[in-house]
Amino acid sequence: MADLILHHYATSPFSEKIRLILGYKKLAWKSVIIPQIAPKPDLAALTGGYRRTPVLQIGADVYCDTALICDVLEHVAPMPSIYPEPGKGLERVVAQWGDSTLFWAAMGYNFSGKGQADLFANAPPEAARALAEDRKAMSVNMVRHRPGDAAAAYKSYLRRLSDMLDDTDYLLGAYPTVADFACYHALWFTRKRTPSMAGVLQFTPAVSDWLDRMAAIGHGTMEGFDAAQAIAVAAASTPHTLLSDSTFQDDHGIPLGTRVTIAAESFGPEPSEGELIAATRTHYTLRRKDARAGTVHVHFPRIGYTLRKLEP
Repeated sequence: MADLILHHYATSPFSEKIRLILGYKKLAWKSVIIPQIAPKPDLAALTGGYRRTPVLQIGADVYCDTALICDVLEHVAPMPSIYPEPGKGLERVVAQWGDSTLFWAAMGYNFSGKGQADLFANAPPEAARALAEDRKAMSVNMVRHRPGDAAAAYKSYLRRLSDMLDDTDYLLGAYPTVADFACYHALWFTRKRTPSMAGVLQFTPAVSDWLDRMAAIGHGTMEGFDAAQAIAVAAASTPHTLLSDSTFQDDHGIPLGTRVTIAAESFGPEPSEGELIAATRTHYTLRRKDARAGTVHVHFPRIGYTLRKLEP
């Protein structure tokens, strides 16, 4: 199998989710550091427009969104599983809650008050303004928490996580599942990136202990790589997906072979354009050509993404 290439940056919480899963599965991977804000021309050469972080590249296959990346890594290294039976349905439901409801409450809290001062302590004022404008553009389809509402929700959610950890080391049992990784990364951001706001974690010591256990997993074996090398890998490769489901599920009246766009429903609405070559129960795939990357297949999860026919 081709190398695992993760396009990410150090402070990205969703990247931390994937870095930790790579560590849990004891995988070796190559690290391409991408810009925190737009423009991201090297990433766009692979994705066609999608710019959320992280993105996983394997040869000429490009996997977008951590929900789908988790499925790919499970295929690459089935053990230890992040979807252990018999609770994989519940694990996925809790993970989806962690990646959405919990995450946005946490980030609303983290970016309030002293949190912003932590984030930009060593940065010029224009850096804070640039990030704010970038994230505003990515959030045009979202309703965001006000700081007080975010704080109240976050504290309640931490209590719920604490209740889940009453008599077990991990949220759903004796071992980590995808639910743990999806609920961890927003709290990691509170603890590591906005330490002035991290006092909220002291009220749930079971959660703090769980955070320590999760952090101890580590990130696997990482090797530095650069964007030009990653694009060259794509150009020299033939797409060959690791996604196993292939049955066409037509919910839009859009046949395979149609030129379409795919975009996130909410955060990060920038569309990717290409030829629809898969629309299954779980994912979409676009075939697209780039002057530098050659022919690539770009994969998206079905949940959370919109499919539209490209009108002439």
